[in-house]
Order: sequence, then structure tokens, then C-alpha cells
Amino acid sequence: MHESHDYEKKSYRKAFGKTADHSDLAKTCVCLANARGGTLLIGIEDDHELPPPDQRIDQEDANRLLQALAGRCLNVGLADPQIITSPNGGEHLQLRIHPSISTIATTADGRVYMRLGEQCRPVVGEDLLRLASEKSGFQWELQAPQRVTVDQLNPAEIKFFLQKVREAPSDKVSPFEKSKSDNELLAHYNLVREDGQVTNLGILWLGTPAQRARLRYGLIVQYMVYDEAERRIRKEIWLDHQLNPLHLLEDILTRGVELHYYHEVPNGIYRRQVRRYPEAVLRELLANAFAHRLYTTGTDVAIRVYPDRLEVESPGHLPLGVTPTTILHERVRRNQALMETFQATGLMEGEGSGYDLIYEKLSRDAKPLPEIDDTYNNLRVIIQAKAPNPTAVALLDTLARYYEFRQKEIITLGIIAQRGTITAPVLAQALQLRQEERLRTWLGRLLEWDIVLARGVKKGTEYMVNPKAYAAANLDVKPSLKTLEPHRLRALIAEDLKAYPNSLMSEIHRRLEELSLEDIRKEVYRMVADGTVGSTDGKTYRRYFVLP
Repeated sequence: MHESHDYEKKSYRKAFGKTADHSDLAKTCVCLANARGGTLLIGIEDDHELPPPDQRIDQEDANRLLQALAGRCLNVGLADPQIITSPNGGEHLQLRIHPSISTIATTADGRVYMRLGEQCRPVVGEDLLRLASEKSGFQWELQAPQRVTVDQLNPAEIKFFLQKVREAPSDKVSPFEKSKSDNELLAHYNLVREDGQVTNLGILWLGTPAQRARLRYGLIVQYMVYDEAERRIRKEIWLDHQLNPLHLLEDILTRGVELHYYHEVPNGIYRRQVRRYPEAVLRELLANAFAHRLYTTGTDVAIRVYPDRLEVESPGHLPLGVTPTTILHERVRRNQALMETFQATGLMEGEGSGYDLIYEKLSRDAKPLPEIDDTYNNLRVIIQAKAPNPTAVALLDTLARYYEFRQKEIITLGIIAQRGTITAPVLAQALQLRQEERLRTWLGRLLEWDIVLARGVKKGTEYMVNPKAYAAANLDVKPSLKTLEPHRLRALIAEDLKAYPNSLMSEIHRRLEELSLEDIRKEVYRMVADGTVGSTDGKTYRRYFVLP
């Protein structure tokens, strides 16, 4: 198993013997505690799955290690220490770290760290204030300030919630959970506490309008429509607290008629309707706005519809550890109990932030990816309403009928189809990847199936849709120089030099203006190296010609 945001491996030498570094281990424990807790395996190297076969962990040494860690970190719960024997006979120490739900974990010298992705980073300045506010935010769901009991709730809302949970597919709600009694299910999803008091989360889902209105910071949504001059022409506001989160989302989608507008794009002799904002994208955006917002501030969720874009704004920054450039990959939950109810009732996917689904649906319709603005005190997500490229839509429609794409593949293909040709660094940036080498997993089988072509090496690699894919889709697309296969580009340069021998590199580029100077230079240099093209002496004014 690879390291992740809740799973860490440390070498035996880090914990025991003369090379032990207990302060560094304490820092790791603080990191995990300030995130979502996790598992620490001591005795396994980072690049290994198992400990050395002859490695043994002494129980007394393990006890002394736990004592040392307890003295080097504060507000960290260390639990369930076990010496595990691996299949190869080697031993390692497994240690559970509880999440610090309402307090901030620190090292003994007062330093704060947090697990961000696969790295442990210090938390300072503004991020420290955000962490402190989120710790208090974690508790909003589970508090019960109104002292309401189950018999005071809305019976219809209780029936609806229990029905949705019991009807949920098994990958959302397990058969074991469904076998629980009604009261056990309500307690399982933290709607009711052990003492019988209904939590804020329970009021949000099961309460009467009056009870919801008394929530200190409830769920209020504003829906605003603007014209071309950005003057507001319509406003809807859900202020009466009549609806639970699922009914609220559905009512917004019903009353927000502007959300249902669509473009018509050619599809052979017919025309296909492509929604400006796919329904699955809208549902995921609103569910995320409800689930990840801060419930310790009175700011409303705002939906703004402009002629050219949709903006969904919710109070609070992205959860600490997630940024606009990592949102596709990071998995950090702010309101854990709330999200579990959203998943059980089908309101949202439940895993991660749902942005992988948003990326998939937008890429599938050849639409621009979302823009994330995490400045100030609110999170704003922008979806463009522009019409998609008809050729890209037709290509993706055709290919989807013959290939069963994985989610990563359709996202990658959608980006490439819209761009025509794209370099490895730009594609990696669009996919929020830190290294171009990881592109291979996102390209998947697109190269193997010859749907996408690659030319160049390393950072100079370019990806483009295979012209044969356009032909197979019966699309009359004339390949430009940017989509020419390498051997055709080579032949084009050779023909140009035959017609205009002794040309400067700049002169070749001027005649082949659709292609970048860098592409021409790379191919000409290759042709010189393999003896196809010759050159004059000198560097500044070197001229090129085809060799006989």
C-alpha cells in the first residue's frame, strides 16, 4: 500500500537504535491527528510493502517508543499499538492516531503540522487560523443546543430519510446498516445522540421549519439571475426552512429555469442538445456547496447565473489541505457526518470532493473545466456557458459508442479534443498533476488504441487526436500542421526545402506559419542528424537544404 493522507510508513531506524528520531515521528503523529487521523506503520521502508524478513520488534522497545511519543506531542490520541507479523515473517509496529476533532494537535515545543496529500507540512499564519476555525466547525453537526427529542421532530421527514437510506444501493449503505432499527439508524448517522437529544444535523434533516429556523447558522440559498450588463433581473431565496437538504437541492434545480438552457450542435443530419450546465454537474456543485461550507458563519450559499457563466459561492475557504490546483486529487472532508448522510440519501457521491465527476461530465460534453476561486472568505466555482466545439462533441459521441472509457481517460481525451494538440506540461497542469510522468495513468489506453498520438520526448511531448479517429467518426476535418503525424510533418518540411533550398529556419517557419518555431526546429535538427537534410556552417545564419 502506498502512502496517502491517512497512511504513513517509517523505517525501523527512525524509531529504534542509535539513529532513532522520535521528534520526527512525533511530527508525523501531529500531522495525522490534525487531518483525519490515520495509521502509522513503523518498520517498513517507504518504497517497500513488507518489512525485512528477519526484522523483529521487541515489546519493551515498542512500549518505550509510545512513552517517548506521548511526551513529544500534545492533543494526540495514540491507540491500538500492535506488533504485526507479515507474510514474509518480518515484524512491524502498527499504531493508530485518532483525529483531534475539537483541539489542535501540536508538538511538545508548540509547532503545528498537518498532513496535506502525502506530505507533512507546517501550519502557520493564516492557515493556522483556518485550522482553528475548522476545528470548531467540525462540532456543529453533533451539537444539540435546542434540546429537541425524536418525538418532537417532523414524522414525515423521519420517514423520508429512513426510506432513502434503506433504498440506497449496497455500495452506499451496507446491508448491515440497513438491518438496523429506525432509532439505531438515526443514531448511526449522528442525527440523534446517545442521550436522546437531536443534533444540529438531525434538525437540518428531520426538523420542523420552526426548529430549522432556530439553527444558529442554517442552510439558506440565494438564486440570482443577471443580464448582459450584469444587472440583477431576478432573485429567488429559500428562507422559510421548509425543506431538508435533498428537497432543497431538487427545488433549486426545478425553479432555476436558466440552469436548463442548452446549445444545439450539429450531429450528422440531426442536431444534438448540449446543456450549458450538465445536470450531474449542477447537482454535484450544489451538494458540495452544502456539504463543505462552514456552518459557523451566517453567510448564505449564493448561485449567480450570468449569460456567459454560472457561479456557485459558499462560505468558507476550501478545506485546509486542498487548493484550486489540487482539488481534483485531494480528499479532505470538512463536515464528515453531514457528508455521510448526503452519501446515504444519494444527494452526492460521497467520496472526495466530487470534482472528478464534474471534470468527467464537462469533458464528455467538450466544455471548459471549472474555475476555482478560493480568495477572500468564500469559495467560488465558475462554470462557463459557452457552446462546445461541434467537432469535439461529435468525436467524443462516436468514440463513446465503441469504447468503454475509464473516468481518467474520458477527462484526458476531452481536454485533448478541445485543444487539438497539447504539450505534456500543459496537459499535466490541466489535470493538476505535479509530474508529467504521471500522465501515463491518465492517458490509460488512449495511446494503445491509437485514439491519441504522441510525438516528442519528456517535456517536449505533444499529444493530439489521431486524424484516423476523425475519419472513423465520418468527420470532415482537414488535419492542420498541428495535428499532422510526425512522418507527414517530416515530409512537409522536406518538400518545402526542395522548393526553397538554402532556407533559414525563420524562412521555413514563415512558410509553415501554423506550426510553432520550436516544432520546426526539433524536426529539422532530427533530419540533419539522420542525414536527410544538410546545413551550412555557422550558427546564427545557418541555412538548410535537402541532401541528394
